[in-house]
Amino acid sequence: MQNKGLIKLFAFLFGIVSIYQLSYTFITSKIEKDAEAFAVNSISEAEDNYVGKREALEIRYLDSIGKNTILGFTDYNEAKKKELNKGLDLKGGINVTLQISIKDILKGLANNTRNPIFNKALADADVASKNSDDTYLELFFDAFDNVKGDTKLASPDIFANKGLSDAINFQMTDDEVKPIIRTKIDESIVSAFEVLRERIDGFGVTQPNIQRIGSSGRVLIELPGARDINRALDIVTKTAQLEFWETYPRGQQSLNNFFVAANDRLKSLVEVTQEDPVKPESEIDSLLSDVSQDSLDLATQVNPLFDLIQGPANGYGTYKFALKDTAKVGEYLRMPEIVRLLPNDVQFTKFVWERPAQDAELVDLYALKSNRDALPRISGDVVSDARSQFDQFNRPAIGMDMNVRGAKEWEKLTNEANLNNTGIAIVLDNKVYTAPGVSQVGGISGGSSEITGTFTVNETKDIANVLRAGKLPASAEIIQSAIVGPSLGQEAIDSGLTSFMIAMAIVLIWMIFYYGKAGIFADIALMLNILLIFGVLVSLNAVLTLPGIAGIVLTIGMSVDANVLIFERIKEELAKGKGKGEAIADGFSNALSSILDANITTGLTALILFVFGSGPIKGFATTLLIGILTSLFTAIFITRLLVDWYVSGKGRTLDFSTALTKNLFRNININFLGKRKIAYALSFILVGIGLFSLITQGLQQGVDFVGGRSYQIRFEKVVNPSEIASELNTVFGSGTNVKTYGDANQIKITTPYKVDVEGIEVDNEIQNKLYTSLQKYLPDGTTFDNFIVGSNEQSIGILQSIKVGPTIADDIKKNAFLAIIGSLAVVFLYILIRFRRWQFSLGAVAAVFHDVLIVLGIFSITGKIMPFNMEIDQAFIAAILTVIGYSLNDTVVVFDRIREIVNEKGWKSGKNVNLALNSTLSRTLNTSLTTLVVLLAIFIFGGESLRGFMFAMIVGIIVGTYSSLFIATPVMFDTLKKKFKSGEA
Repeated sequence: MQNKGLIKLFAFLFGIVSIYQLSYTFITSKIEKDAEAFAVNSISEAEDNYVGKREALEIRYLDSIGKNTILGFTDYNEAKKKELNKGLDLKGGINVTLQISIKDILKGLANNTRNPIFNKALADADVASKNSDDTYLELFFDAFDNVKGDTKLASPDIFANKGLSDAINFQMTDDEVKPIIRTKIDESIVSAFEVLRERIDGFGVTQPNIQRIGSSGRVLIELPGARDINRALDIVTKTAQLEFWETYPRGQQSLNNFFVAANDRLKSLVEVTQEDPVKPESEIDSLLSDVSQDSLDLATQVNPLFDLIQGPANGYGTYKFALKDTAKVGEYLRMPEIVRLLPNDVQFTKFVWERPAQDAELVDLYALKSNRDALPRISGDVVSDARSQFDQFNRPAIGMDMNVRGAKEWEKLTNEANLNNTGIAIVLDNKVYTAPGVSQVGGISGGSSEITGTFTVNETKDIANVLRAGKLPASAEIIQSAIVGPSLGQEAIDSGLTSFMIAMAIVLIWMIFYYGKAGIFADIALMLNILLIFGVLVSLNAVLTLPGIAGIVLTIGMSVDANVLIFERIKEELAKGKGKGEAIADGFSNALSSILDANITTGLTALILFVFGSGPIKGFATTLLIGILTSLFTAIFITRLLVDWYVSGKGRTLDFSTALTKNLFRNININFLGKRKIAYALSFILVGIGLFSLITQGLQQGVDFVGGRSYQIRFEKVVNPSEIASELNTVFGSGTNVKTYGDANQIKITTPYKVDVEGIEVDNEIQNKLYTSLQKYLPDGTTFDNFIVGSNEQSIGILQSIKVGPTIADDIKKNAFLAIIGSLAVVFLYILIRFRRWQFSLGAVAAVFHDVLIVLGIFSITGKIMPFNMEIDQAFIAAILTVIGYSLNDTVVVFDRIREIVNEKGWKSGKNVNLALNSTLSRTLNTSLTTLVVLLAIFIFGGESLRGFMFAMIVGIIVGTYSSLFIATPVMFDTLKKKFKSGEA
């Protein structure tokens, strides 16, 4: 081997750089354990908000030592930026995909027009979007073309308005307007993306990831380590619609008259069941002192609105209502029959609820002075700066500064409020945060103001952060989310490391057992390979996930393949009587072609998985790709260096086997082609049974493919999933599935309940229903806050939740299909180019189809009886693609040997094909058994979430080994028969 010195230098530098990169991870891990110990020792678990206080203490500790020098070359803050990134499945946290509402942006561009054609097109696009892969914008354009008649997009009341006057005029055709609107939509999405980026940067989580997905308005946000789940979700979805409205004076008689009239009108509009005692007449008198006694005969009848009033509101509000009744009151006040009852002087009134304090049961209703267009006096776009501060009573508050235009409007508004004895309601996202009066004559100048209320310090920080970043140009709905609690993340790390160490030990021992001293050199190369994989992951700032660990462990098994190929070829050369030096050189040289072909085909499937996968699946593909490259380097160069160094010493011998394995697989002469008809029949039966099951029973599709919500919940004691399923089906309706997930005290709940409805409110509703339904199975004293994901430190409650909207579920299915078809097409072309015969490609692809159908069939047949999760999800698709890669790997090695032998000796009616198959049998079985043992280690010790994934791969490896011998080669041989007979082959 030439350039040994350069390779040694490169390997040394590569190893040192990897160790240096990983040192930051060890440093941060040590310091964070110290911070956790400090926090745990400082507070009691019995304290309220234990998780929040502990997190705050940890942050305070890390802030205090963040800039202290460590080992003379770094500090914690710097090391944190350079450590190995762990995914949320290892660290806990949040992964959400947001859909920016293109509909909202279109309405904004059209100035919220009431044009019936425009709004009809929006409604039609809403319907079409549920069954189409096209973007919402294109669906809107199609819908508009279908209903427009003589109306143009460039109509003055659509897009030819003042706001777009610099780009669109009413003389433009629709074809001229469409590209402009596309550009404006894209600009708005970019604006939303930047707003979200600023918010995330201000949130305080380390190593956040935010990226735009395509051009559909989707944004991926990953917040590993985020513990306050509700706070994080709130900050990424809040529209930050800040508005300033003037209230009415206290005791406005017209409003009192309206409520009386509304209550009377509702008596004939709604049916009311009187659940609570009717309020005493004297209490209502105190609420409506200006209303005559004759107008309220409350002792003899039910009053739809008055019976819900709980007392007078504070300050400039109207009345207090129970929080649970706000939806009903809002519904009443939105009725057209009720709206028409508003007196002329309060005709344009906007009713808004106050932001309820934590654990509040009552909430105030505010009546705000509005106008015909329902626009606020001042909007949040005038805010130039916002900050968290404390008010004059030392309570958390938000300070704001306005630009010049805002300052003028603010002075004018506060002056009017002073003269009219009204308040100014500060409304954020349609909730009144505060509504102070104005005592300063002439109004408040300078544009500075303050939002006060019942805030925590974190809330003021988040609100100020959102206001600084600006409002989203449209609403952002969560269409996919994965939320993992920190306790589950730690368990994943523990199980991942356990499976990793066991797999490593098995492989290292096996290589020494089978190849003796040569196996030691392969083990050294393998350990360097692992070091390099982690070093590259850190250098590329890649994220390590649980499937990523599985990818690394799989790489351990597959990287053995290269060494096995090399050692087996060296043994063949030695058997021919060649000297050690020549045999080693020829063995490495002859094995190179097979090694490259096998790794390239596997690499191609991993690359396709990386392109079409998302989240953790990308992590799996990333580590697999890195592992393939580092395995090639260590097997081809490092193993060669070690072997050459050893044999160059005087008196040293290297046999590449041990006494027990020396004669294994020697003189084997199995007639594989002669048994191909039996193999065809067996495969036909297996595939037929599988297809029958797939047609009649189908597969258990996970939420990734059908949409819905999934919750992994752990209890203190063993629970009965059938009993829980029965109870939850009465709560969520039919379709809710409950099954044991791992241990008997752990279940997985999947429900399609309100899968079409977006918003955090629905997520909270479902979690509340789960808590209420399951409370009797939880330990005494378990609160809702301790039950929800991310809040439980005792590993009891929701450990993980996944939500997939129906739209993105369709996309996942489409991408999965494209990934499988794409991998087959790419590999077919590669083999065709490499072997120059389409029959080789046909044999390889036929074997792959055979393997995939059998794996799918086994999952369909055994899906309901296996004691672990057998749902078809993105991880399963990753397993299928890995099976494809492995099957092709094995097949290509066999084909490579066939090509080598027949080029040397000819086809001879299949005799030399059998010779090639027998000569590669040692490598095939050795690699398959090693890989199987590794996969079994992950299957047993790698955690529940990986068992279905590993089972698919175990079945795939067994079937793939069989198909490379009995399907791929026979199919290739049979399609070449005519050429054999004609002599063309």
